[in-house]
Amino acid sequence: MAIFGFIILMGFLVLTNTTFLTIDPGQKGVLFKRFSGGLDKEQLYNQGFHIVAPWNKMYIYDVRIKEGVEKMEVLSKNGLNIAVELSYLYNPIHDKIGYLHDQVGTDYLNRILIPEVRSATREVIGKYLPEELYSTQREAIQDEIFQQTAESVGDKHIFLDAILIREVELPLTLQEAIERKLKEEQMSLEYEFRLDREHQEAERKIIAARADAEANRILNSSLTDRILKDKGINATLTLANSANAKVVVVGSGDSGLPLILGNN
Repeated sequence: MAIFGFIILMGFLVLTNTTFLTIDPGQKGVLFKRFSGGLDKEQLYNQGFHIVAPWNKMYIYDVRIKEGVEKMEVLSKNGLNIAVELSYLYNPIHDKIGYLHDQVGTDYLNRILIPEVRSATREVIGKYLPEELYSTQREAIQDEIFQQTAESVGDKHIFLDAILIREVELPLTLQEAIERKLKEEQMSLEYEFRLDREHQEAERKIIAARADAEANRILNSSLTDRILKDKGINATLTLANSANAKVVVVGSGDSGLPLILGNN
């Protein structure tokens, strides 16, 4: 009787552990049917409670986007060692986890993704000089690594969302040389900008001087003795009405214009 009870208890424990399971949020399951066709690659099991026959097995995949970080040393175009740190975002393609499990398995990160990231990084960076990776071509290199990796892992049912170059470490002497070169280029651009600005200012002054000269020429050619005398008379009348004017002498000087003397 005790043996029979023990068998029932063990059977209950086995059924509890293998028959009733819960798939958590962000997960999907693919079922291996031991006696009816093996792995069912088409039917996926979503989050929630499921009942599975004890002779079958459910493989559960986390399908949320995850981040990986990879540090490695690569050779540049001129043969120098460069230390690079990459981060990448990935997840299994949701409706293809049955095929992923059949072809690769749950350890797809180490078996497929990381080797492909490393291979693409070596190949792409090997086409560039260190200073290009350090400054001018960093984004282009990053995009090229991403495109090459995404294409290769997509065939293995893995989705690559992004690859970012987080850090580039060059030999100290090379890094200092690149920084000096960049600083000199910046100073050269700044000097050219100042020269261009001063050249524009000189042209502006020349144009303004020419305009003033032309205005004076036109004004001088239009002023006759009659006009000048009329203007002088008008000015005299204005001054005569001023509270500061005291004495007006009319006809003083060769021009015959009035002369104002005295003030408050």
